Amino acid sequence: MNFRMRRFTILLAVTMIMVSCGTTKQIPNNKAEADIKSVMKMQETAWSDGDVHQFMEGYWKSENLSFVGKSGINKRWETTLNNYIKGYPDKAAMGTLTFDILEMNRISNEAYHMIGRYTLVRDIDKPTGLFTLIWKYIDGQWLIVSDHTSG
Repeated sequence: MNFRMRRFTILLAVTMIMVSCGTTKQIPNNKAEADIKSVMKMQETAWSDGDVHQFMEGYWKSENLSFVGKSGINKRWETTLNNYIKGYPDKAAMGTLTFDILEMNRISNEAYHMIGRYTLVRDIDKPTGLFTLIWKYIDGQWLIVSDHTSG
C-alpha cells in the first residue's frame, strides 16, 4: 500500500470514528437531572406506600447492579430486592421516605454521580444516612446501577 492510499485509509477511519461519536444524542443536563429527580420522587412515593417492588423500578434489572450497605457488597437486582423485603417486612418498618440531593454531577452523556441523604420517618424512630448513587441512561430511562448507602 503506497503512502497516499495509507493516508487516505487512516483519514477515512478517523472520519468514521468522529462521525459515529458525533451521533450520540446529547441529553441536556436539565432534562437528565429532572428525569432522575422524577425517578427519585417515584421511589419516595412507592416506598412510603409500602410498595418495595415499585421502588425497585428505579434500579437496573441486572446481575451487575451493585449495592453496598451494612451487609457488605451485594450484586444483582433480585438480591437487592430480597434484602429490602427482608430488612423492611411491612409498611411500619418502611415508614415515610424522603431524599435530599446534596450533589449531582454529570460523569458523561449517559451517567451521573449523586450524593444525598435519606430520612425515614417511622412511629418509633427517624433513621437517616447518606447514599452515593451512580445513575446510567439505559434503554431510554435513568436507572441506578450502583448504590452505596450508609446509616
